[in-house]
Amino acid sequence: MFGSSIYLRDRPAFTGGSPQAVYEELWQRGRKGRLRTRAFLAAATLVLCGLLVNAVFGIAMAVLVAVADTLVHWRIYSASRVWRLGLRGDQRMDRFLRYTLERRGHRVLHARTVPGHGIADELVVGPGGVWLVHNEAWSPGAEVSQHGGRLFIDGRTQTKLVRGVTARAEAAAEAISRAAGTPVTVTPVLAVHGGKLARTPFTADGIVFAPPLKLIRWMRRNPAADRSAEEIEAIARAAVHALPVGSHGSARAAA
Repeated sequence: MFGSSIYLRDRPAFTGGSPQAVYEELWQRGRKGRLRTRAFLAAATLVLCGLLVNAVFGIAMAVLVAVADTLVHWRIYSASRVWRLGLRGDQRMDRFLRYTLERRGHRVLHARTVPGHGIADELVVGPGGVWLVHNEAWSPGAEVSQHGGRLFIDGRTQTKLVRGVTARAEAAAEAISRAAGTPVTVTPVLAVHGGKLARTPFTADGIVFAPPLKLIRWMRRNPAADRSAEEIEAIARAAVHALPVGSHGSARAAA
């Protein structure tokens, strides 16, 4: 049939199916190839390390290589799945924050409405400052980079995106400062789900960009303040009063 691929012919998942259905099918088709590659890497490591050191060391390194290869492919699959399901990554980031910063004394508010500026995916209040986290999922092949201090996706600037995130952080800072009765600075950051990033974290248009776990690590290592537990709690309470609970679904519908 004209207009159909000779490689994907007569496969329901590839004819009008969703991107996620196509991806799941391709992922399953590539499973044997991934297992063969993993077995080859583990065997080569076993032989090499066994000859250079001893058999026990060879076995340990072979297991380590196999686990590392599995982890790399899982991360690729997880990030790609978010985009192919048409999601932005906020639920994924929620989980990461729950098992990292929230266990280290940070307060995390999820899906809060910034009046006049839509939904803040996550607002993180910690000893090192306050961050407004925005999530975006791009296709696995999309090039996410910065040139001259500006964000580019596949060679195109993203003025609307960065202005929206920056304005949301500034409006959140004003609202929280009024409620807290003290100046509070809110730093905008963006968690990148998927895409190709040459080097991260990087700063573009005044916003730090990085994959979720690297972004969380950056937030811990780059404090903008030094707040006590009492100050953290007071700012979090002010944010709860100033920024009501929102809904990503209703925000998309309104758009």
